[in-house]
Amino acid sequence: MASTSWYGNGVHPCPLLLGRARRGPGRTGGVTDDLPDDRTRWRAFGVCVAVAALTILDLSKVNVGLPSIERSLDATSSSLQLIVAGYALAFGLALVPAGRLGDLKSRRALFITGLVAFTTASLLCAIAPTIEVLMVTRILQGFAAGTQMPQVIGLVQQLFRGAERGRAFGLFGAMIGISTALGPTIGGGLIAIGGEQDGWRLLFWMNVPLGIAALLFALKLLPKGSQRPAADRELDIVGILLLGAAIVTLMLPFVLTTGAGDSGARWLWLVAFAVFLVLFVLWEMRYKRHGKSPVVHFELFRLSSYRNGLAIVAVYFAALPASFLMVTLYLQEGLGLAPLFAGMVSIPFAATSAVGAYVGGRIVNRVGRALVVFGLFMVVVGFVLLMLAATLTTPDVTPWAMAGAFLVGGLGGGFVVSPNQTLTLAEIPVEQSGVAGSMQQLGQRVGTAIGTAVVTSIFYGIVRGSTAASGSGSGSVGSAARLDAYHEAFRSGTTFTVSLIALALVLAVGDLVVRVRASRREAVDAGSAGGEARA
Repeated sequence: MASTSWYGNGVHPCPLLLGRARRGPGRTGGVTDDLPDDRTRWRAFGVCVAVAALTILDLSKVNVGLPSIERSLDATSSSLQLIVAGYALAFGLALVPAGRLGDLKSRRALFITGLVAFTTASLLCAIAPTIEVLMVTRILQGFAAGTQMPQVIGLVQQLFRGAERGRAFGLFGAMIGISTALGPTIGGGLIAIGGEQDGWRLLFWMNVPLGIAALLFALKLLPKGSQRPAADRELDIVGILLLGAAIVTLMLPFVLTTGAGDSGARWLWLVAFAVFLVLFVLWEMRYKRHGKSPVVHFELFRLSSYRNGLAIVAVYFAALPASFLMVTLYLQEGLGLAPLFAGMVSIPFAATSAVGAYVGGRIVNRVGRALVVFGLFMVVVGFVLLMLAATLTTPDVTPWAMAGAFLVGGLGGGFVVSPNQTLTLAEIPVEQSGVAGSMQQLGQRVGTAIGTAVVTSIFYGIVRGSTAASGSGSGSVGSAARLDAYHEAFRSGTTFTVSLIALALVLAVGDLVVRVRASRREAVDAGSAGGEARA
């Protein structure tokens, strides 16, 4: 079997999931076994990917609009932080409960509900008269986005099988990579069109017609089969509340980090996180002992493919979005580039990432984890080149050199995200794919929050310290002292993100080595068994 190259001896490492993993989904919780025809499935997939791209864009394009929001609504720095942090917190908080609800009831219904809420919240953001209204509607938008994303992963698992699923995740990864990289460019373009004062409103208006169009297609194309909960599969409300409290207390100290002057007391939230996490695990174990279905099946973590895949994606996404933000800050604040042109530097990453994700999706079933290892190595090389481009070239050459480095890193990134997603979810039963996918998305969101907080603290800590020491805090953009400060800040921040990607590479190599050894043992055992049979 092709799967032995990923999973060692081909024996399912989680016997409690074995029956459900091998039976057709129509016999494991009510998901229909009758797949729609190819044309309908791929059209439905297109709707899912478009909506996922829309939500991911909102994670990056709005950052470019923060100066415009500050001027238009007279916002404070803490208010601007909540515009970003509120969305991220709400997004992460909704993921696992929404994934579980989709698995138990109807992914189609949850997808459509989330899409309607996201479009409505975007409209309310666009017309927000005050910063307080914008903060509230932005949080609502985050909840809606977190409701949609697990359904996308679950629907892909539901619609596709085998190698075709790998191709689907390849295309999905390509679109996510494009959305992540193009967010700053799109945001900068809309600001340029709408003007510095109110251009930020176009960032949210953009979602309204696109959301309505996606809704019409979703109503027509998404499969209507539902996941009917069995009598013992009621929703675990206590588990959801405990997990939500753990997620909030984990992310809060990071998303509220603004600089070196922040109070150290915020780290006490991590103590509360540890308490809520322990309570959640104890409750879930008790809940299952009573014959009920918990929010998270801990048996999933016995699957090394799933466990290692989650670790890789969390560490990788702690580095990637933070790197894009740092490049934008360096180019705009250090070199004085306009937002539109600063965003365009990342376009090569989007282009080659799309190519890598498409190719990776087609070959991941044959190559396995080695493809992720190769991709992470290329990302490390690309980001080292990015650091050299920023620190060794003249300002007029730097954007072009960075774009060249992004070509390398983007291709590697395409070999990481979608192949890793395919490998991570390969052994997950379809009826648990929503919550399994939501845990993966949660790892991304937590990783992004932590990585962004650390990188911005490093970056601005060095910039402020250097400019204060040299007395050039108010110096002109491009002055020698100011440029040196931004060079040092970018070098230090990139060193941190490269270290994270290198850690993800070590995790992937370790997983690959274990699987290669297991495959060799399987081959030896098979040869011995064959020799005994002949004897």
